[in-house]
Amino acid sequence: MRFSQPLRSQSLRLSSILAQPARRASAFPRNRLTTTATGYGNSIPQLCLNRNFSLSVSLRSSLTMDAQELSQYLADAPPSVVRLEVEKHFDALTDKQKRYAHFISKASFAGNRIVLRQVSPESESIYDFIIALHKASGGDWKALAEKAGVDEAGLNAFLQYAAQFLGNSGNYKSFGDSKFIPRCDENVFASLASTSPEAEKHYKATNGAIFSTDKPGLLHLGFTDQGHLTTYYPDSPDITKDEIDAVAKWMQKAGLLPENTRLRKTKDGIFELLIASAVTSIPSEGGDIGKDSEYKITEGPLEGKTVKLVYGDYAAEMKAITEYTKKAAENAENETQQKMHTAYAKSFEEGSLEAFKDSQRYWIRDQGPMVECNIGFIETYRDPAGVRGEWEGFAAVVNQERTRAFGELVRSAPSLIPLLPWSKEFEKDKFLSPDFTSLEVLTFCGSGIPAGINIPNYDDIRQQEGFKNVSLGNVLSAKAPDEKIPFIADSDLEVYKKYRDAAFEVQVGLHELTGHGCGKLLQETSPGEYNFDHTNPPISPVTGKPVTTWYKPGQTWGSVFGGLAGAYEECRAELVAMHLSCEFQALKIFGFGDGTVDMDGEAGDVLYASYLSMARAGLTSVEFWDPKSQKWGQPHCQARFAILKSFLQAEDDFCKLEYEKEDLSDLKIKLDRSKILTSGRKAVGDFLQKIHIYKSTADVENGTKFFTDMSGVGLEYWGTKVRDVVLKNKQPRKVFVQANTYLDEATGKVSLKHYDATPEGIIQSWADRE
Repeated sequence: MRFSQPLRSQSLRLSSILAQPARRASAFPRNRLTTTATGYGNSIPQLCLNRNFSLSVSLRSSLTMDAQELSQYLADAPPSVVRLEVEKHFDALTDKQKRYAHFISKASFAGNRIVLRQVSPESESIYDFIIALHKASGGDWKALAEKAGVDEAGLNAFLQYAAQFLGNSGNYKSFGDSKFIPRCDENVFASLASTSPEAEKHYKATNGAIFSTDKPGLLHLGFTDQGHLTTYYPDSPDITKDEIDAVAKWMQKAGLLPENTRLRKTKDGIFELLIASAVTSIPSEGGDIGKDSEYKITEGPLEGKTVKLVYGDYAAEMKAITEYTKKAAENAENETQQKMHTAYAKSFEEGSLEAFKDSQRYWIRDQGPMVECNIGFIETYRDPAGVRGEWEGFAAVVNQERTRAFGELVRSAPSLIPLLPWSKEFEKDKFLSPDFTSLEVLTFCGSGIPAGINIPNYDDIRQQEGFKNVSLGNVLSAKAPDEKIPFIADSDLEVYKKYRDAAFEVQVGLHELTGHGCGKLLQETSPGEYNFDHTNPPISPVTGKPVTTWYKPGQTWGSVFGGLAGAYEECRAELVAMHLSCEFQALKIFGFGDGTVDMDGEAGDVLYASYLSMARAGLTSVEFWDPKSQKWGQPHCQARFAILKSFLQAEDDFCKLEYEKEDLSDLKIKLDRSKILTSGRKAVGDFLQKIHIYKSTADVENGTKFFTDMSGVGLEYWGTKVRDVVLKNKQPRKVFVQANTYLDEATGKVSLKHYDATPEGIIQSWADRE
């Protein structure tokens, strides 16, 4: 589970788009190769924008969306490229620690092509196209552009697109799951491709998907039978959500975990589970559920159908990852780290998630390391079914000074958690004190870098053995220049600017540690065995009656709540943080105030900035709600919007959206600072209590209805008027330039290479990794 940063994206003036002169349509390819993999058929002429972002008038009638809708899919211009600063922390490591970090970094980045393939069918070809062009340019992009006959504006459009692509590890936003397209004509890319046979080969392999917008549903990731794009179910154009759910239920009953799998439905109706592993056949001692590779489904809608286990998905990448992981084990600081990486290697080589769970157990026990890491198929946000994990891996150096504050938070957690709005029956019998560290990221391979992480995500480990929290300090502190802050009143701007980073750090800490770390799942752990008194069930504070639902043997939180689980749990963790940030003793831990209630002092400023930030994040989140499908594309955004609605529904006019103009162009958030500890906290507490109890008791029916109601948008006000003004005030989201490490085999020493915070710099960094 992770804590993602609030939204930032770029402002657009649509009137200027439509006012520009037309461009001829003949430059645009009229045909796309139809491929099962991409889902892009023979398409109509596509939206293309020249350097002044002018929409070709002759194409307007061909478009299935209007210019305003399409404009939100344009790549940021310019993207907010920032550098992850880590050098002084890396330099403080010993040579052995540097080698350990180096091999973890290599293992992490060896999975980059896995991420690309998990995003879209075309992403890996786009990546190879960018790298091939860099190779052809020798780093001299202006000379390459001159050779291609591309002007400065066209080159800038390519570089900006490439930077955003590499920052997201694909052509869909890591935060929002929506596609982005270049701000130039397709002939700019085609001309650049013509300068290199290798680049041209990769460009042609994209099948026109870089610019394709003719099927609006494919601009968003999701289930194919709902018209969206996903590669978690490859070569399966007719697979349905119901079939995916039915296979998931079979896996749950069989005891086969899903995170490192993809699912393919063959023409013969066989369901192939593709297991990520270096081996290409079932391990000699068997897999996680035995030595068989074919099984018959014996019940449910797929009764009689065959499930086949296919090993060797991403085999080449998994082999490299395994070898680097073994090298990390050789350079481990202690036996726990060594066992952790040995378990990782077994998991990646053989495709065993039971071995991966062992690695996570060792990871929890590796407390206080100087180099922190985690690697594997971890977060399930991008799988539309919410169960299959995206590859990610990171290596980071501990910031000892910041970590001390988090250590105090861990020590205080047992006294903070009882302040939450439920009785001890709905809380863990004992808080398992985790390691909570502040990290400076050296390497993070994945579709996006979060601000905080709380893992492992396996409920049995979390409930019985514990978890870890990390806050990514250099991600939190990375600043984008000249950032605009819409929707905050002028009277609040000074306090907001001064304290939003501090408020965010408090929010991250409370979100990860107490938010994801609190709560008990009432379970029948095995037939006839319970982790609560089922003969005298606890009284629900929501209904005032004994609970009637709980988790059955084999069920998990994720399997019961399905695709909604990610957004639901992020909302719960955010609400815990909002609730506990009202405790001035908690604010004192982070260095604000003396622990006494003082809304007019610095601690009060941090608390006010925290509530303002949450309200603003909820407001800007509507960008990630799709009017076409009327669905959310980002779990954190769905969560924050629901919290904003709870603010607005609070008593005594606690929070309002104020505006005078009909188009809402002067929209501002009005939040009454004096009512945070009364009306505000009550609204948060009431919301939190409901979603926590529904989760704790496996009450999926009431929990789903309540949360979907709270996060419902609707077309008329939020989905149109508010969303339009949010889109007009977008700020670019940060993309990070990361350093590379280099090992001198002769001396055993590792050096660090940084890159400029420019599009050219981020391209160079990835080219060097190749």
